[in-house]
Amino acid sequence: MSERTEEDVAAEAFAATDPVALFGIWLGEAEAHEPHDATAMALATVDGTGLPDVRMVLLKEVNEAGFVFYTNLNSAKGRQLFASGKAALNFHWKSLRRQVRVRGPVTQVTDGEADEYFATRPRGAQLGAWASDQSHEMESREKLIEDAFALEAKYKGTDVPRPPHWSGFRLTPLEIEFWINREFRLHDRRVFRRAGPDAEWQAERLYP
Repeated sequence: MSERTEEDVAAEAFAATDPVALFGIWLGEAEAHEPHDATAMALATVDGTGLPDVRMVLLKEVNEAGFVFYTNLNSAKGRQLFASGKAALNFHWKSLRRQVRVRGPVTQVTDGEADEYFATRPRGAQLGAWASDQSHEMESREKLIEDAFALEAKYKGTDVPRPPHWSGFRLTPLEIEFWINREFRLHDRRVFRRAGPDAEWQAERLYP
């Protein structure tokens, strides 16, 4: 099968009525083309002073309910997400020359969801979730490694439980924008918006 052209992609994007389904198609193509971390996304939040903050995280699940990612709840992003209850995401797939932006409210996933995902993580990552006091001042890297080895010994021969301070967030999208690179910066942009999680999506085309 030949590669889809920009015209094919644009026609599909401007005919779509379900942005989550369209995102799934784009994500699948990104996973087939991006050499590393097609699920990487920039997560934007705001701190207590109103100053924006952004960092890269990994998308772990997406469906009609929203976009899910995991983190230390005591980290800077965890504290900011709890404080504002809102966030924005940005996916940039350079190999495909496409971008998707998402905005909406965030809520913590259930303990059951967090437990289920935590159990699938590599054991080293599970131990790291205990060892790292994420975003807080660290005495030294040697102390971090020492703590990780101590935890490895503590849980030797047993499953590593999920730390109570480690869980996930679900962003429920109220806005999803699709961007397609075009020549001469005459890019294609289509944005979907809705008033609430149960409202109908409304779409419009934007100037680049």
